[in-house]
Amino acid sequence: MKRRTFVRHATVAGAGIAAAPVLGGQRLVADTIEGAPALVGLGQRADLVLRGGIVFDGTGAAPRSLDVAITGDRITAISSNLPAGGEELDVTGLAVAPGFVDIHSHADMNLFVNRNAESRIRQGVTLEIVGQDGGSIGPWSDAQFESNRDSWRRRGVEIDFRDPAGFVERITREAPAVNVASMVGNGALRGLVVGNEDRPATPAEIERMQDILSDLLERGCVGLSSGLEYTPSGFADAAELVALASVLVGTGLPYASHMRNEDDRLLGAVEEALHVGRVAGVPVQISHLKAQGQRNYWKAEAALDLIQRASDDGVDVHFDRYPYTAYATGLSNLFPSSYRAGGSQAFLARLRAPETAAVLEDAARDKVALLGDWNSVQISSTNDETSWARGRLLGDLARERGVEPYLLTLELLEANGGGVGMIGHGMGEQNTAMILSHPLGMLCSDGGAYAPYGPLSTGSPHPRGYGSFPRLLGHYVRDTGALTLESAIHKVTRMPALKLGIEDRGVLRMGACADVVAFDPDTIADRASFDDPHQYPTGIPHVVVNGALTLRDGEHTGALAGRGVTAG
Repeated sequence: MKRRTFVRHATVAGAGIAAAPVLGGQRLVADTIEGAPALVGLGQRADLVLRGGIVFDGTGAAPRSLDVAITGDRITAISSNLPAGGEELDVTGLAVAPGFVDIHSHADMNLFVNRNAESRIRQGVTLEIVGQDGGSIGPWSDAQFESNRDSWRRRGVEIDFRDPAGFVERITREAPAVNVASMVGNGALRGLVVGNEDRPATPAEIERMQDILSDLLERGCVGLSSGLEYTPSGFADAAELVALASVLVGTGLPYASHMRNEDDRLLGAVEEALHVGRVAGVPVQISHLKAQGQRNYWKAEAALDLIQRASDDGVDVHFDRYPYTAYATGLSNLFPSSYRAGGSQAFLARLRAPETAAVLEDAARDKVALLGDWNSVQISSTNDETSWARGRLLGDLARERGVEPYLLTLELLEANGGGVGMIGHGMGEQNTAMILSHPLGMLCSDGGAYAPYGPLSTGSPHPRGYGSFPRLLGHYVRDTGALTLESAIHKVTRMPALKLGIEDRGVLRMGACADVVAFDPDTIADRASFDDPHQYPTGIPHVVVNGALTLRDGEHTGALAGRGVTAG
């Protein structure tokens, strides 16, 4: 791989810095990381030494020209001129950072379909935080387990777990290429205890959900998530959310919320998320913060102000966002959640019923008008029978087929049992940069695990599943200067790890887990697009997971060293 060499030599003379080099516009400090001796254990030979890179330790500190030594699954030295290791990797001119932490991932079960985790590891992601949007992998009843087992068996995956803690335990046994931790979804809890009904949970039902949540946290889950635009998660009122979040007290773990609204009622939704954190007394993580629809663009700054003021008042609140101006969801989300109660078949029946059809049509048309027009809706996933719709803008597709767009929407929903994926083009570029650069913000992909081959190559997914982290470091850091390189790295490493209480990841220091990524700040870029999403990024030649060199010179080595990660 051709790359610009940023650093050749760095020396320290007395208290000053002689000939300090520059990487990505950042002045480098050539020195030993505080507290790190030249080598751990006299006479010990490191298994792997990354030689000559520019080390960003994840804390937001200035980068330094240093070597990194790895023995087993731990970092054993960070210093200059380290002794030779069992294996040497020349990373001269590359930025060397902790493996990236995706604080809001939907990789989940696809990590069993393709354990190489191609679209994840090639972004530099080494830790996935799944169980998002209220929809964790369980807890399941016997009937739910049987249904999910049959569904995944058809995709070649045998499941032997019924809840997110069991899922994480299976990750350790199965060992995909990345590490995985999971939150517990309030929607999964509600689906098990209350069902898909749109009604308040009874005190007894809330107590049972609390008991299940408490057990799953004790078994290592890393927080509670909600997806309040989805069912049955959104059937929970604020009091129920506070009651569940209160189980987190004393753990330091967050309540993460896909809020109840992200467009016309955005500010009220932010207030609700903050209210849950304040009343329950727990940290808050607002998921994929955005302001949808041009008429709501002004609310992005107002939402950030609400969050900043809450932080100033002592609420432990942060948020995350993917670096794109389009979101991904289900086509059914064009319709109000109250009409989706009872599951897909009940929803489809309401679309046909004379007494509800007109109300639902008006709601969908209003949502599309909010985004812009029918070409703001792009179909991302369907069944094989309607594969002709994948990747197409709904307005263009309707014109080609001679069908009114709303009627085509109904046709697709009916043909797919309600299960159609969509991408909504509805956010502003200026707001995206402002949100990504805010001090309380982190980066997420909000994306799944894919590959341009095999069963994960079908459909037309949001490009964020392939390109979120390279896009931040390339477009928003290098090309537009929205934030500095060390700030961006902090947002994808130490900052999310600390939010989840994971002390030994997201940082380059002695004794930390050896999750490391080496990338070229001058060439790193996302290549996946909305029209052609199954494309790997560029500029990330090397990734180490738990000491195993998993990506080398841009090629997957076949190493499968990931494991389940728990809180604490």
